[in-house]
Amino acid sequence: MGTTQLRERDAEPFSLVRDDLFYRLQRRIGLIPAHGDGIKRRALVYALVAWLPLVIASWLAGTVVESAGIAEPLLGHIGIHARCLIAIPLLVLAEGLAQQMIPLFMREFRRTELIGDGQRERFEKVLVDVIRLRNRAFPWVIIVGLVSTWTAAFFLTPNRDEIEWAGANSRSLAFGAWWFLLVTRPIFSILLLASIWRLVLLGILLFRIARLPLQLVVMHPDRFAGLGFLDRLPVIYSPFILSVSAVMAGAWAHGVFYHDVAVPSLYIQMAVLLIVLVLIGLAPLLVFSPMLVRAKKKALLDYGVLLAKHGRAVDARWIAQREVPDLPMLNAPELGPVADIQALYQSVASMRPVLVNKSILLKIVAPAALPLLLLVATQWPLKSTLTKLLFTLL
Repeated sequence: MGTTQLRERDAEPFSLVRDDLFYRLQRRIGLIPAHGDGIKRRALVYALVAWLPLVIASWLAGTVVESAGIAEPLLGHIGIHARCLIAIPLLVLAEGLAQQMIPLFMREFRRTELIGDGQRERFEKVLVDVIRLRNRAFPWVIIVGLVSTWTAAFFLTPNRDEIEWAGANSRSLAFGAWWFLLVTRPIFSILLLASIWRLVLLGILLFRIARLPLQLVVMHPDRFAGLGFLDRLPVIYSPFILSVSAVMAGAWAHGVFYHDVAVPSLYIQMAVLLIVLVLIGLAPLLVFSPMLVRAKKKALLDYGVLLAKHGRAVDARWIAQREVPDLPMLNAPELGPVADIQALYQSVASMRPVLVNKSILLKIVAPAALPLLLLVATQWPLKSTLTKLLFTLL
């Protein structure tokens, strides 16, 4: 099947999510409507299916809050609540963001003419190849295999600390533990691995685009040679970063509140998690760095030669007072006076070889750090801190 036929067959606009195996399965069972993606519906359904039976089972067992027989109630397992009520909805929300924003980025590559007329066929082939990868069943076989293996391992040798709230030693109260191990955890794991696979697809897509001979504009005021529109790319996977950070911070918070774990003892683990999440956020943008580095090096040499020729001509005419042949560059309006041509060179010199700025870092670091900062804040003496703040303001 040819490239044109594939592009006509696949739904528009381009999507890394729509029509993959998991998406089709959700549509078949009614979670995704015939028209639209059902983002809100799925976020609510998955969250309630994962969380509500746990609460009901715990409530019937009298273990929602602390009681005489339960040292660690369900309410104290912050990681479980973060997984069900924060991470699961965020992972579904990330799909919606990807559906909305990735087609816009692909359109900008064409609209800004970064993809020249001679490269449009190659660009379309990149999209078609990624769609083929998206539609493959093999990645989902691996995901199901991993989730099944993890579920069996946790079910056969469960972590008692995670299910003690369910009364796992009592036959009448074991339902909560069963639901958590066989339903809640797999739902989260499937959505998490699905998000990871789609991030891999996004990385492959951008990597292949970065290998095309893009028509970069080294003087572009965005300082990224015309790729500045990609500064919104981290918004797509910020929900994924926030969900992972929230689940980890929730699990650590349980240890702090119920197992006397000192928050400072977690600083190294927090730092490692933060670094890993930031690197995940930067990785899709770093694929353009080799191209930007080459473009900047070449442009500095080329514009350096232009500036040297222009400078010699100006020096010969106005300093040496020599007769200078009519040079077009001295009268070219796009070059202008000496100050303007120097500004051209400075704009090239200020071009950034890495697609990173404060805005991009904020979109990545903020969701990664926020849950960790909240965990650290639990150790602050809140009353005295607020009192000092009040006296400072007054």
